[in-house]
Amino acid sequence: MIDRKFIGYKSRPFDAEVEKGRLRLFAKAIGESDPIYSEEIAAKAAGYRSIPVPPTFLFCLEMEQPQPYRWFRDVGIPLSRVLHGGQSFRYQKTACAGDVLTFNAEIVDIYDKKSGALEFVVQDVCITDQTNVAVADFSRTIVIRRE
Repeated sequence: MIDRKFIGYKSRPFDAEVEKGRLRLFAKAIGESDPIYSEEIAAKAAGYRSIPVPPTFLFCLEMEQPQPYRWFRDVGIPLSRVLHGGQSFRYQKTACAGDVLTFNAEIVDIYDKKSGALEFVVQDVCITDQTNVAVADFSRTIVIRRE
């Protein structure tokens, strides 16, 4: 069982630069054909500072940190028993290419179901830009299968 003492555990903050090339590749991979996600001219004509970050790209960007699963080890989560339980995003501001985003993650809940056969860990991630303005928050729930 994951000890509830880890509620409040904060991962090390992580900074990531939003790069145009990565945004273009992501847009292509998800089938996004709107030119604002691949052409800076189109993005600026639509009122953006540069190519905007498509929805859910922030999760991909967060995974670029040197050890994205370090927090699993720190709190005793066995990676081989983890399932994706859910994820939700709330956006406050559109991030664009050239921004440097900071990710701050915190475990906000730990609970179990089925007499401990399934454990749930809820982590909230707050994302700010280089001026410390909130860009987005996302919440993820992972499920740990127990024997």
